[in-house]
Amino acid sequence: MSLKILFTWWNKQTLGTFLKTLFFGTYVGKDVFGNKYYKNKKDERWVIYSKNVEATKISSEWYLWMHHTVDKIPDLKKEKQFNWQKEHLENQTGTKNRYKPIKIKKDSIQKKYETWK
Repeated sequence: MSLKILFTWWNKQTLGTFLKTLFFGTYVGKDVFGNKYYKNKKDERWVIYSKNVEATKISSEWYLWMHHTVDKIPDLKKEKQFNWQKEHLENQTGTKNRYKPIKIKKDSIQKKYETWK
């Protein structure tokens, strides 16, 4: 374990989380991003991120489990329930994949009504 992991929270986990996981954590599962999920005897639940700490890396199934909405552990091999569902992506803000709305010129907008005179 490097010193970077021991003293910074943005690199996977802190020393306290490492010790809590080591002594009290029970491994529950892993998601498609490589994040590992744990719980203890008091049913406290936590995640150790695979790379940088980014809460939007948690898929909706694991989010529900983490917040005690469901008790069933999500299945990795679960297929999409509906054809309109997309794969989960982390927050894309600040990357080249960010959402950028199309700018509409004011002259190109056609009115659907006439204004009163």
